[in-house]
Amino acid sequence: MKADAKDLLLLAITVLLNVLGQLAMKKGMTVVGVVTFQSDRFLATMGRALSNGYVLAGIAAYGLSALLWLVLLSRLALSYVYPAISLGYVLVVLLSWAVLKEDVPLLRWLGVLVICAGVYLVGRS
Repeated sequence: MKADAKDLLLLAITVLLNVLGQLAMKKGMTVVGVVTFQSDRFLATMGRALSNGYVLAGIAAYGLSALLWLVLLSRLALSYVYPAISLGYVLVVLLSWAVLKEDVPLLRWLGVLVICAGVYLVGRS
């Protein structure tokens, strides 16, 4: 099966929803705080997490991304679409740096370039 423009758009939307979900969940968890596995604290923290709007929006975006992923898997080869998910890593690093103001060391940026090269090569095949 060869990807057409609709499939590529669906793939881009799927990756973008995945990335936005991750960023929203991270933003929400910075408000909620660190999760520990002490039984009394774990349940309380998870309760706060599941009542946080950013966490809930992130879960929704991530869930929709998973549903769209099923559509893609029904249409295209896994060996073609799965490497494109790696673009999510690229976008997460870029947006974590730009939006969340996270420090991204040079070695991580180099890794992002390697990922981009790999996705390019897979897409060309």
